Amino acid sequence: MGNTLTFNDLSENIDSWQGLPLSLNGCEVVPLDYNAGKTGWIIYGRKLNKTLLSKFQQKLAIPIVIVSSWKVKTYQVIRIAGVMPKKAQEIANTLEIDVSIIDNLPSLHSEGLLVMDMDSTAIAIECIDEIAKRHGSGELVSQITEQAMRGEIDFVTSLRKRVATLKGADMAILESIKQELPFMPSLSFLVRELHKRNWKIAIVSGGFTYFADYLKEKFKLDAVYANELDITHSGKLSGKVKGQIVDAKFKARTLQNLANQFNIPLEQTVAIGDGANDLMMIRIAGLGVSYHGKPKVVQKAKIGINYADLTGLICILSASLDSEG
Repeated sequence: MGNTLTFNDLSENIDSWQGLPLSLNGCEVVPLDYNAGKTGWIIYGRKLNKTLLSKFQQKLAIPIVIVSSWKVKTYQVIRIAGVMPKKAQEIANTLEIDVSIIDNLPSLHSEGLLVMDMDSTAIAIECIDEIAKRHGSGELVSQITEQAMRGEIDFVTSLRKRVATLKGADMAILESIKQELPFMPSLSFLVRELHKRNWKIAIVSGGFTYFADYLKEKFKLDAVYANELDITHSGKLSGKVKGQIVDAKFKARTLQNLANQFNIPLEQTVAIGDGANDLMMIRIAGLGVSYHGKPKVVQKAKIGINYADLTGLICILSASLDSEG
């Protein structure tokens, strides 16, 4: 019994725990000699501390082996051994923290490629909804957007329908939206961390080049693809889209093309998005992540960030550094 700790011996701040790995079962804590290799799963969150972890373990109703812990900015990350139980996600949702499997993660030790959706992923709005709101066709467009994002109607058809409602909108509307564009919290942190590790970053969006090009310049992104709005000589929107439409197939194909272009193996690619038209690229990427996704996307993506901001993606990828030692 000499090496059995009590729960009270552990501080609230998990990052200061000594003697990992350890097994946590109710109030019993047992240090272990354990080599977890590259498998397992993680829990992470801003408010994750001993009390929250204890609630999580008790709801799970099985002992958990805590392999290691670390911080990413203000987020506490805990790595747990073994296969993630099915009910872990449901329990995490009740506690408003995130969980993720970490098998076969792309490695931050090697170059990689991140392909992001833009609207509601890199930025906190749907640009088309915003333009429509200011032009006076807001309600109609919002309804069509929601149907498209839920996968109820074909994306290309819905895009054409929505853009048609913008006919006659002045370019000044787009400019004012661009000037106030709300970046998703921690977008710059995510970009900076990946650039430090020689990762390529691209936006492939069903939104518009007017905003995607601005993000490319501001964040020094490697590539952007989006839909181009047709503009009349008098500086107003014609209600049409020019050229190739960026749909689900285009997104998936572009991820593959960029991986080839940058000479990055598919296992080293990450795709992140929130809507139904992101599912194809999420499926083929080395790591596909639903970010505060629509129900259909959350259901189909293997990994979801439901509560964290974009720091969550670094929380997940940082597990590759821990498992490689």
